[in-house]
Formats: sequence, structure tokens, C-alpha cells
Amino acid sequence: MKDKPYLSLQLRTFASEEPESWSPMIDQAVAADRAGIGKVVVSDHVVFGENLDAYADPTLGGVAGGKQPTGPDGLWLDPLTVLSVIAGRTSKIRLGTNILLAALRRPAVLAKSVATLDVLSRGRVDLGVGVGWQKEEYEACGLDFSSRGRLLDHTLEVCQLIWAEEKADYDTPELTFSSIHAMPKPLQKPGVPLWVSGTVNKHSMARLAKFGSGWIPWGQDAVNISKGIEAMRNEVSALGRDPSSIAVVGTLPIVREEDGINISATMESVPSLVASGVTDFRAYLPIPTGVEEATDYLSGVVERFREVV
Repeated sequence: MKDKPYLSLQLRTFASEEPESWSPMIDQAVAADRAGIGKVVVSDHVVFGENLDAYADPTLGGVAGGKQPTGPDGLWLDPLTVLSVIAGRTSKIRLGTNILLAALRRPAVLAKSVATLDVLSRGRVDLGVGVGWQKEEYEACGLDFSSRGRLLDHTLEVCQLIWAEEKADYDTPELTFSSIHAMPKPLQKPGVPLWVSGTVNKHSMARLAKFGSGWIPWGQDAVNISKGIEAMRNEVSALGRDPSSIAVVGTLPIVREEDGINISATMESVPSLVASGVTDFRAYLPIPTGVEEATDYLSGVVERFREVV
């Protein structure tokens, strides 16, 4: 069964211009940990091409009307490295990717990196994965963009196999190995939870049913989350998976007024979203700078959230 609903924060691990310091982002994670936020997540891009229009094209994995938050020369930190730093500064909060372009990494190397992070963080990692939207990113990694779905499935197969088996064998057109040992294993058994991103379509739903501990809705399924969850549950049920075992990310609807965010009004929508199936409430909030100030602010948000769930 899924855990009790919780709040999560998306950290801004990218910038259009070189910031004076990335420390405020790390400080936010420390404050979130102290305040009782359930999870922080970070995003991923390896490289950019010059044409970013595909981000607004749902047929390529983008979102209708979407706009990439930086230009091609934006600075994007490596997500697993960032989470490693945060792991060393925190003790309770879960550490997630939203999302990691897992197919761009060699599977065995990714399995090792994520297992190491899980061990050093004492079992706090959630790996959110997706196929992405940018052809140039796959080309720069020597991969075929049109095969991105199968590449991701292959990567997840290898990761879960290496995490779970003491001696692993694998034989597919993409990769063959036998009697492979890879230690240490993740602290979480049988492996790090995988959160699958995507719209409700046959490919992403098959991926979710096979690999997913959680679902990260995308596009219109994220906008109309209740309808999206209902459609997701129907699809994974038809594939033989119990949908009640799948956690779901949903954006916390923020109520903004002239004098700022009304936290009490913001929380009024939470019970109905919980009833729909949302478990991970992603809160996009203007967090004060400084660990102490941010901790005080987020503690108040967490307290109000816990009153309604």
C-alpha cells in the first residue's frame, strides 16, 4: 500500500545565468528536511540543441503550450550529484528525480550510482524517470531518439535486475551479460522505487504497470489530475496491475491573494485530491531565503497540510 500523503518540493537546479551561488537551493532542501516536508525532487538535462520548440509539442514528449525555462545555454546541474550533496546535509527527507532521463545513462553505471546514493542516504531515494522531448539530447549521447521508449524500458530492466539479484544474467538485442555481480545493493528492497512519468498512453502505462511504484502525470493528465488518475487506473488494471499500489504526484493548487499566498485556502482542495488518489503533493511556493526563515515558513505549511489529510 502507498504511504500517507505528503508534501514535496521541486528544487530549482537550473538557471538562465550563472548565479552567485547554488547554496540557497541546498539551504531550501535543509529547511524542508527540518520542517517535515516529505520529499525534494530535482530535474535533468544533459545537453541542449538550439531549437527548443519541441518542448511545446506533445507528440514529441513535450506539453502543449509549454515553454522551456532556460535557453540552450542555461545551466543545469546533474541531478544525482545534487542529491548526493543534499543527502549529506539532511537526515529524513526523501530524495527524488523529477525526472531523470535514465535512457541517456548506461544502465549498469546508473544502477551503481543510484544504489550508492541509496546506501549513503540510508534508503531515501525515489527515481523518477521519463523519455524526455529533445532529439538532440539523445543524439549527443549516441542514441536513437525514435527508440527512446524501448531504451528507457531496457535501462529500467537492467537496474531492477542488478539491484535485486546477487548474480545477474541478461540477454536482449541491446545488451547481453551473464553472472554479473554488483555491490552494494540499494538499502531499499528489492530496489530503489521507480516513478514513471508520462501521459495515459499504451507505452507509458505498460511501463508504469511493469516498473512503477509511482506515477508522475504529464500534460493534460497532470492538469486534470482526477480524470488522469481514473484513466491510469483503468489502463494498469487491464494490464493486471493493482492500481491501489501506485502512488501519484499531483500539483498542490496554490491560492494567491493580494497580500500573498493563503495557506489555509490552499489546503482546502487537498482532501478531494487525496480522495482522487494523489499521494505526493508538489508545492510550488515562494520560499524565504535563509535556513531558519525557510524552516519556520515550511513548518507552518506542513502543520496546516497535516491537519487536512
